[in-house]
Amino acid sequence: MTTAVVIALATIGLAFSLSGVVGILRMPDLYCRIQCATKTITMGALPILVALVVGKGPVSPYGSRALLVAVVLLVINPASSHALARAAYKAGMPMWPGAVRDDPKAGHGAARPNDSQRGTRRPNDSQRDARRPKDPQHDTRPGGERDR
Repeated sequence: MTTAVVIALATIGLAFSLSGVVGILRMPDLYCRIQCATKTITMGALPILVALVVGKGPVSPYGSRALLVAVVLLVINPASSHALARAAYKAGMPMWPGAVRDDPKAGHGAARPNDSQRGTRRPNDSQRDARRPKDPQHDTRPGGERDR
């Protein structure tokens, strides 16, 4: 019975690892590949580590180390893949042209100022220059003031 469970868990881990490898090879950009690598490590390694615990026992040197590695993988793998993807995005790695949308670039989910901060933000230079009239003789700002 224990042998059948170990074989089933190892097969599940192997199947996830193989699907992750195929995904890494076939995905179009870095961000999709990071997702495939994360899935491969998490869903491929964890069943294999659990198979080792079931086969050797949780109190054996191999089983206790496998449990420790599984906990470390569950904690560090999502954080490291997020940090890697964030660093790639901030470094300017392009997304796949077929991506549906780019939320950070489009401003979705960006922090909005609360009511006390609204209206107090100053425009940056490009916004200021876009509103400035091109010809000083035809200044249409209220009060007719001109920059001199």
